Amino acid sequence: MTVRPAFCLCLAAGLTFVLACSPGGGGGGGDPQVLVLSLAQFAPRDAEGGAPKPLPAALEFLTPQAEGPWTLTTLDDPDSNVFHKAMLYEGKLLTAGGTGAFLKLWAPDAAGALAAETVWTKDFGGKFSRMRDVEVGDLFGDGRASMAVATHDQGVVATVAPRAEGGFDVVEIDEEPDTFVHEIEIGDVDGDGVLEVYATPSEPNRLDGSEQSGFVTRYVPKTGEGRKIVADLGTRHAKEILVDDVDGDGRDELYVVVEGKLDPKTNRLQHGVEIRRYDADTDPKKGVVIAEIRDRLCRFLTAGDVDGDGKKDLVAAAFQSGLWLLRPGQPGRRWKVTSIDRDSGGFEHAAILTDLDGDGLDELYAASDKHNEVRRYTWDEKKRRLIRQVIYKRKGGGGVFTWNLMPVPASLVPGS
Repeated sequence: MTVRPAFCLCLAAGLTFVLACSPGGGGGGGDPQVLVLSLAQFAPRDAEGGAPKPLPAALEFLTPQAEGPWTLTTLDDPDSNVFHKAMLYEGKLLTAGGTGAFLKLWAPDAAGALAAETVWTKDFGGKFSRMRDVEVGDLFGDGRASMAVATHDQGVVATVAPRAEGGFDVVEIDEEPDTFVHEIEIGDVDGDGVLEVYATPSEPNRLDGSEQSGFVTRYVPKTGEGRKIVADLGTRHAKEILVDDVDGDGRDELYVVVEGKLDPKTNRLQHGVEIRRYDADTDPKKGVVIAEIRDRLCRFLTAGDVDGDGKKDLVAAAFQSGLWLLRPGQPGRRWKVTSIDRDSGGFEHAAILTDLDGDGLDELYAASDKHNEVRRYTWDEKKRRLIRQVIYKRKGGGGVFTWNLMPVPASLVPGS
């Protein structure tokens, strides 16, 4: 995911926070920021040990406190059983839900509760109907914030553009039967000033070690350019990509997290996770491997400045091996990869670098679902490393998958 924030400082509860606004979005004039978690939640297993029962999709809002654990506020939506993402859009909360597939905008009503407006909903006709990811940008060069949306399981990629008179126009720019599109990124990799949309279509999920092929595709909504394969991953696939200007040359790069591969006979790891870089002129079959992680899955890659040196780094959140800091080296060489925390993990292992406290350094926030904890990592200059702090410990007998973490204004917390 890519966050390109505009910054303004504000004070609350004795702490300084930074307001991060999505492209085209409004932040509400000096709101402190909170962290919103997008969840699938499950009831405790029954006495017979049957499969966990899905509960309504849930959001958890974590509000910073001067000391101790952060305060928690929740929101459920019975229209879906998972929120894949929640983020700021034009001063409102944008959510992407699944089964049913709903794209919604939420805003406080007179009583302070969040009331929802459905932007787009559809049954895609497959086994699943999910709004799997959404990103926001000026896709059509008209000064308006449009959305790019990925879906399951019929491979639909769509744009959702606001109309001047109100409402939205939905255009499905690609589709492919029995295809999962896990991730959307927006950026300008070719440097022509026009935003591109990147997506990760792949074969349906397989966890038994058998082959699952995939690609990274590109679209240019403003010019009408349709699907172009920019990364051909052969018999492997990616569920996570990042488009960002990490090297600071003024042009975005595409980073593709190629998932590991198991030996189907022994269930042992044949190939670990590879993180590959693609520039505008990179051959789709020849992405440059910048880092490898000895793990099977890695579904979050986030960019930011963790130590205040003015340079961006990457953090990769892997399935079982923990959190990893990736620092660029000399051009054409592998990046330096160091462990942040090996005792952190989860199937998604949602993570984000963002500067909530406004000190000029990005903190790392990670949901370690295997520990039922949300953790905050801040840079310690003396130790020259990121230090862990638990900001929320989940209790109760049910389980959750944390699908995403994002900063949003405190005014969007229900009841605020």
